[in-house]
Amino acid sequence: MGNHTSQVQKGLTLGVALFIVSEIFAFLSIFWAFFHSSLAPTIEIGSSWPPFGIEALDPFAIPLLNTVLLLSSGAFITYGHHALIQGNRSGAIKGTLLTIIFAIVFTGLQAYEYVEAGFTIADSVYGSVFFCSTGLHGLHVIVGTLFILVGFIRMINYHLTDSHHQGFEASILYWHFVDVVWLFLFIAVYYWSGN
Repeated sequence: MGNHTSQVQKGLTLGVALFIVSEIFAFLSIFWAFFHSSLAPTIEIGSSWPPFGIEALDPFAIPLLNTVLLLSSGAFITYGHHALIQGNRSGAIKGTLLTIIFAIVFTGLQAYEYVEAGFTIADSVYGSVFFCSTGLHGLHVIVGTLFILVGFIRMINYHLTDSHHQGFEASILYWHFVDVVWLFLFIAVYYWSGN
């Protein structure tokens, strides 16, 4: 009847946790490249970080707004989850819908930032690690948004109950992972590189 046993639910939760761990290692490799290049900039890039000729983005403009959007979306999806557990269908729908809206706005602002950036992925190692790190994160935001959207549609269609919403919980775990990665990106790639 669509209701997983507790053993199956534990297995699914473990599967999602292991998937997120594998994603952590993907981001660690990009952060490794970033810190390898930024902590000891070579003479080929002008012995400075960001390299000579690259104007870093202002961390207190779009990146700060995106930080507020993602952290707020994380709070709203948590609210939606707790509302679902407590049987508050309206609160669960509203919290999840706000998360989806904030995620779409985040993605739009990220695209705008890419268009307006004064450098490209081909502009030294800075451009490469900037666009690879924020692009990989942006891809995760899009996937997470779709993941939450599926849960939202299932919620609207009464497929989720207060005790059986495994896929929705998996999307929430994934979304919190996306939030935490963004905090590291904001601090390292935007704030630290921009100052």
